[in-house]
Amino acid sequence: MLTIGTHMSIAKGLAKTAENVVWMGANTMQIFSRNPRGSNYKVYSKQEIEAFQKIRKENSFGALLAHAPYTMNLASGQERVYEFACTVIREDIARMDEIGMENLVFHPGSHTGIGIERGIENIIRGLDQAIMGKEKITVLLETMTGKGTEVGARFEELKAIRDGVKHPERIGICLDTCHVFAAGYDIVNDLEGVIKEFDRVLGIELLKAVHLNDSMMPFASHKDRHAAIGEGVIGMEALLAVMRHPLLKELPFYLETPLDDQGHKEEIRMLKEELGRKI
Repeated sequence: MLTIGTHMSIAKGLAKTAENVVWMGANTMQIFSRNPRGSNYKVYSKQEIEAFQKIRKENSFGALLAHAPYTMNLASGQERVYEFACTVIREDIARMDEIGMENLVFHPGSHTGIGIERGIENIIRGLDQAIMGKEKITVLLETMTGKGTEVGARFEELKAIRDGVKHPERIGICLDTCHVFAAGYDIVNDLEGVIKEFDRVLGIELLKAVHLNDSMMPFASHKDRHAAIGEGVIGMEALLAVMRHPLLKELPFYLETPLDDQGHKEEIRMLKEELGRKI
């Protein structure tokens, strides 16, 4: 069964967002765990969480994904920035676990000059103070483009993070098609090779989610610019190949393309039609 959704606004509450997912013809969603460019977050009542979960159950939603804010940088060498990031990841793991999200994804961060190794050490320390091992939620490291001092553009860097934490069983990977393409993994001409490399370095069983995005920028550009499905340099056929791959097709797919809800509804309709698959 195809599990597909988009990044959704939660401005009108969780239950309303779930209703919007159904209207879009989707069966999963991604939301921000808090303000993506700040520190504020919503406190959900028990009633709203129950209403949200009721809609989800009635419509057979697949695994849900929360996205940590962009302001969170666990790789930073600046004390104030790092302490903020530690607080955010600790709070958001607990909060998203409580409302029943299966996964929380975050950008590993930018080392801002202290070097990849020290940046990875900081990420590990940050995760260790946030993950107790008793959670149900899985924390996903996102594949990145490698712009500037960004950590996570190579599979080996993600492996080093997971290998270093106290509770690796609570850590998985989210593959972003735009990001890996920009990082130099050629999913257009050598998808099989990229998947084999992922499996060799990390293990394909660690892949828990796919951000399905086209790219405005060329291969190995190390630039993060999402395009609508089929309107970028990755292209429709390559993205459909990702969705059809035997090792990937049962994963949840989340669109982060630069469209509104109506546009995302059309993207989902188009993808289902091309794939000939139902949800």
